[in-house]
Formats: sequence, structure tokens, C-alpha cells
Amino acid sequence: MVRRARRINRELAEVYPYAHPELDFRNPFELLVATVLSAQTTDLRVNQTTPAVFAKYPTPEDMAAAVPEELEEIVRPTGFFRAKAKSLIGLSTALRDRFDGEVPGRLDDLVSLPGVGRKTANVVLGNAFGVPGLTVDTHFGRLVRRWKWTEQEDPEKVEAEIAEIFPKSEWTMLSHRVVFHGRRICHSRKPACGACPIAHLCPSYGEGETDPEKARKLLKYEMGGYPGQRLNPPPDYPGKAAPPMGAV
Repeated sequence: MVRRARRINRELAEVYPYAHPELDFRNPFELLVATVLSAQTTDLRVNQTTPAVFAKYPTPEDMAAAVPEELEEIVRPTGFFRAKAKSLIGLSTALRDRFDGEVPGRLDDLVSLPGVGRKTANVVLGNAFGVPGLTVDTHFGRLVRRWKWTEQEDPEKVEAEIAEIFPKSEWTMLSHRVVFHGRRICHSRKPACGACPIAHLCPSYGEGETDPEKARKLLKYEMGGYPGQRLNPPPDYPGKAAPPMGAV
């Protein structure tokens, strides 16, 4: 299983050499806010929302002083806007009062912030600080169970078991590759098995559409000829800037 898992990772690295966080951000604070907003919505929706957020609240000090109703209105498109606004004001207040207005680069410090769990903390550590971390979101959990890397359902237990399979240096990029694959090909209800580049390694091959032509029609984002979720993608990303929501 370990050998197969590591081979899957190597082959995904060839399929997605450009894998990266699909949230737009320019600094650790922006990534932290965007990740909190990304719960229960798409990264594209967050990327369409955060420019207005950071134009009004560019620093933790600004956001800590936000009028809750005004912040709620700006983040409303991301859903659960009251809870998210409360978390953002809470974590910004903690950054201002406890961390001199700077996002900390330690897991224990990050998870002490309101609304920040291990998943969010690992996203920030891996992508803003270069500290290896496994991001166990719904896509990651679904795929590692499909591949029989773990049977665990609890994200922390999943994280612990996957961490035993791969060297620490691989954790952040492994997370990106698995999430990319889950969003583009290995979908929850209709995985595109017939168009999957790692089908020969998958113990769950056949759960989805195996006909190559039908499977190709299930592909999403750049794999299906569409843009990705970032409005400001990295220069080496094959997808173009995303159009307005609903245009694809």
C-alpha cells in the first residue's frame, strides 16, 4: 500500500506540476482570512469576495475594528456570513492583541485563533510559511479513503495516518495534488474513472464512469477546458483567469 501510495503521489506530480492553493492571497493574513471564508463554498466565490474585504480591511488592526454588520454584508456571498464575520473579527483581534498584528507561524498559535482549526492552520503554514502540513479537506479525505490509504473518517486521524506514509517534505504538495485531482477528476458522486491518469493504480477503479468518452465530459477546470478558481493565477498555471460566477 505504501509503495502504491507513493507512486500515486509521483504520478500526480507529473499530471499537476502546477498544483497550488486555489485561493488568491498576497500575504499570510490574506491567506488566513480567505481560508476561513472558504468553508462550505468554492474558492472561486471566495476569490470574487476577498478583493472588497481587503480593500476595506487590509490589516488585522483594521478588521478587528470592523463594524460586524458591515463585514457581514461584504462576506455574505460566501455563506454563513454571520459566523464567518465573527470569526474574522475574533481572529483579527487576537492577532492584534497577542501577536503584534502578525500571523504566527506555529500550529499551536494558529489553532488558538477563533475559527481556525488544523486544516486552516496547515493551509497557512504550508503556503505562507513553507512549514509542511497536510490539508485534510473533504476532497483529501474522500480520495485517501478511495485509495485505501486509510479507513479513518476523523480528519485528525486521517492526517496522522497519511503522515506516516509520506516524508514531511511532501506533505504540502501532496495535499495540493490530491485536492486538485478530487476537484478535477475524482469527484464525489461521479468520478471520471475512464479519463483518470492514475486509474491503473486505483483500488476503487470502476466506482465511476469507465467509458473514456463519457468520462471526459465529467472533467472540470483546466482538465475539461475551463478556467480554474483563481482570479489571479500563478504565471505557470495553465488555466486562464476565471470568468464571473455562472459563466462556465
